[in-house]
Amino acid sequence: MKRDSKLSGILHVLLHMAETESAVTSELMARAMHTNPVVIRRILSGLRDAGFVRSEKGHGGGWKIARPLTEITLRDVYDSLGAPQLFSIGNRTESPECLVEQSVNAALGRALEEAKALLLDRFGTVTLAQLGEDFHARMLASGKTIDLEQSHAI
Repeated sequence: MKRDSKLSGILHVLLHMAETESAVTSELMARAMHTNPVVIRRILSGLRDAGFVRSEKGHGGGWKIARPLTEITLRDVYDSLGAPQLFSIGNRTESPECLVEQSVNAALGRALEEAKALLLDRFGTVTLAQLGEDFHARMLASGKTIDLEQSHAI
């Protein structure tokens, strides 16, 4: 089963945006992230609706972070995506007649709900500012610099 990397990709884009004072175009982000500008605009329009980014029109326009990174958590971004499925495992059937399968479903269901609650609680404690601090520490330790003009994997 294919992994859903949308949350990771959006966080990647947001952290790049946070590194520049000027507005960033969808085209520039798309080149860096190996995707289509339409994909970037679709993602960012959802984040705009949630109040995390804003768009500026005209010459020098593009996208900017609209709120301090300390006010945006992983949970906020996850929720702005429509709270996608967190786990790829699930029940073989949802309404089995077999009593064994009912027991299996009950046990898996409880465990997955507990794991989901734990993960979402953790997402709520991690801010984009913390991710940015970690990124800067890694950049300093590596001796590398960031350049949005360079390609990245989304």
